[in-house]
Amino acid sequence: MREFEVPATYTIPEDASMAESVFRLAKESPTFVPFKLPVSGGGWSDVTAAEFAENVTAVAKGFIASGVNLGDRVAIMATTRFDWVLLDYAIWTAGGCTVAIYESSAAEQAKWILEDSATVLAVAEAPRHAATITEVADSLPDLREVLQIDGGAIGELISRGADVSDDLVHERRKQVKASSPATLIYTSGTTGKPKGVQLTHANLYAESAAVRGDLSELFVAGNKTLMFLPLAHVFARAISVGALDAKVTVAHTSDWGTLVEQFGAYQPDFILSVPRVFEKVFNSAKQKAHDGGKGKIFDSAAETAIKWSEAQETGGAGIGLKLKHAVFDRLVYSKLKTALGGQCKAAVSGGGPLGARLGHFFRGVGVTIYEGYGLTETSAAVTVNSPSHIRVGSVGRPISGHGAKVADDGELLVRGPVVFTGYWKNEAATADNFVDGWFKTGDLGAIDEDGFVSITGRKKELIVTAAGKNVSPSQLEDSLRSNPLISQCMVVGDGQPFIGALITLDPEALPGWAERHGLPATTSVSELAKNEELIADINAAVAETNKKVSKAEQIKKIRILDVDWTQEGGELTPKMSLKRNVVLKQYGNEVDAIYS
Repeated sequence: MREFEVPATYTIPEDASMAESVFRLAKESPTFVPFKLPVSGGGWSDVTAAEFAENVTAVAKGFIASGVNLGDRVAIMATTRFDWVLLDYAIWTAGGCTVAIYESSAAEQAKWILEDSATVLAVAEAPRHAATITEVADSLPDLREVLQIDGGAIGELISRGADVSDDLVHERRKQVKASSPATLIYTSGTTGKPKGVQLTHANLYAESAAVRGDLSELFVAGNKTLMFLPLAHVFARAISVGALDAKVTVAHTSDWGTLVEQFGAYQPDFILSVPRVFEKVFNSAKQKAHDGGKGKIFDSAAETAIKWSEAQETGGAGIGLKLKHAVFDRLVYSKLKTALGGQCKAAVSGGGPLGARLGHFFRGVGVTIYEGYGLTETSAAVTVNSPSHIRVGSVGRPISGHGAKVADDGELLVRGPVVFTGYWKNEAATADNFVDGWFKTGDLGAIDEDGFVSITGRKKELIVTAAGKNVSPSQLEDSLRSNPLISQCMVVGDGQPFIGALITLDPEALPGWAERHGLPATTSVSELAKNEELIADINAAVAETNKKVSKAEQIKKIRILDVDWTQEGGELTPKMSLKRNVVLKQYGNEVDAIYS
């Protein structure tokens, strides 16, 4: 059993409060711009540290005037926007605890979160979000009020708090301790009812301090990043608090459809994202090149980028590889970097496995992706690659002040100050997930001699075939999703004689493929799913994937579906993870067809 610990480079004060950064910055650097707001017609307006502190104080007064007491839960249900952050810090300043609700949540999901957390006040973004909550509000005895951001919630709170003194606000926030609950984030619920993960101010303080230390080249005062991941997710939240603490300027957007245009306008120095976005960037660029008759050039450029990156781990590239890399940098890589705004030098990836090939590609292009690993229960990253310690394909080493080890059954265990204190009102679940002070992640992992952690699968997702072979589906699925034609896939075969897979097609890639094969670009997905040439291309991707595993783990049969899986359809979580139980239920007949 290998164990690896990294000493802490920081201490957590007993009175640590995440709201403290707001007022410290306003005092020390009042003209610093922590946030930029989009202006209609283009451009950005600045929010200075002094203005942010003033706004946070005014909204916090409104919460106090609304009856929010020390430790009370206040929910936010909104897309990624500046108001989310303003409300979050105002809740902390008022001594409350923020309950995060994904803006895509259904009424029953919102009901469970609001009921279980005993939320007293909810702030929703738009009429549809407010309607989702009010639909179930009558059955929530603790919920006193629902405010709407687009209906003037911020102004209403400021108006309510006009008579509350500054002294009362600061007195309230001084009552917050490191051990006080800062937020409740409910697990995505891929199986069973979501559990409320209670994170304290100490948890978030440690996350911010450790990640800022390990990724100090990114978290540099004056750098900029564009936040587009949902702030209800712990990954975006952790980067958000770390950015403010490091004096990184943040702009927000929830429009994923125009990210390239927004990158160009904002020119971020680094971005954070989930692997699926990086997969889409690569696949879209590849598909565009092939559609434009430049497929061979792109494929050669991609292989060169990967080889160049791999060479960095064995002493560096030779003369020939350096020359090829320089040529492709002008022809291909520069265009990809322009798509990220032109100034982006690095990215942080979390929320799922990135894969070594994609990691090497982006590093070879000139945008190093620092992949990390964590859960809601670990306040986001508990391991991360960094400029000083990077091994592409791994999820990095434990962050400062944390340890990791692998149990006898292969499960990854972690400990340290970012690990949560327990599930909200669920002592049994808390006890089940700890052993001798170590948190059981539920993921299978390995740790090499230098402390780099690799995730090899999900313990509960292991497939056991009829022959007793244990198969981890993630490696197969990650490999298949790297194909431009494939949007999503799910490996099946539990208790069956062989491994199979359900595959969905990427609607963005299909028009170009159809035209290259003499079909109208408007050919329907259902027709293409039955097209023999397309099926042959998918089978070729499966064959390539099968080369990476043993014969017993190889996919023997597939079913190509004529519908994609989405968050709205219920098959994906907000971080784009598969809800396997939902897929099995909705597409059980397709699975049966594999084995009939």
